[in-house]
Amino acid sequence: MALTDWFSLRSPLDIEGEGVRLRPFAWSDYPEWSELRAASRAFLQPWEPVWPADDLTRAGFRRRMNAYQRDTDLGVGFAFLVFRQSDGAMTGGISLSNVRRGVAMTATVGYWSGAAFARQGHTLAAVRVASRFAFGKMRLHRLEAACVPDNEPSKNLLLRAGFQQEGLASAYLKINGKWRDHLLFGLVAPEAGRDVS
Repeated sequence: MALTDWFSLRSPLDIEGEGVRLRPFAWSDYPEWSELRAASRAFLQPWEPVWPADDLTRAGFRRRMNAYQRDTDLGVGFAFLVFRQSDGAMTGGISLSNVRRGVAMTATVGYWSGAAFARQGHTLAAVRVASRFAFGKMRLHRLEAACVPDNEPSKNLLLRAGFQQEGLASAYLKINGKWRDHLLFGLVAPEAGRDVS
């Protein structure tokens, strides 16, 4: 199912709630995004794939933006930056990727927080808001997420957002240069009997 089958292109992908605003990347976000990511490198790198050498450059940002726009155009992925509503500060990012329709009606949730904004509730709020968007506007049935077993803050965030731990996947993703096991989490749409708040 294409993006236009479920969402009007005239409607902005701009979502607000619980003290945060989620919106797609814009070219003008580059300075703030690159500064936040650079300042958070040591905090983020243990939990992410190895960053390309040019990741924080304008060329790297352009490549990222083009990939996100392609996924959005195809309706298979939606990447958002997260902003604190009180002052507009960028706090991190969240994505709904690997969108599958048909009999699955699911997507994968991924997120990151700038080090200066960690454990302040912004990312939890973003996961909750993105979940409501996925189950509402996108009409998905299920969301999936994963984290390495020793990432206790991420595990706790998912549980607080209503996800249930469902299993363990061996050597699931290549994180910081190594294939790492991941805990698997799932959240089913509230009409299926689960709460997303």
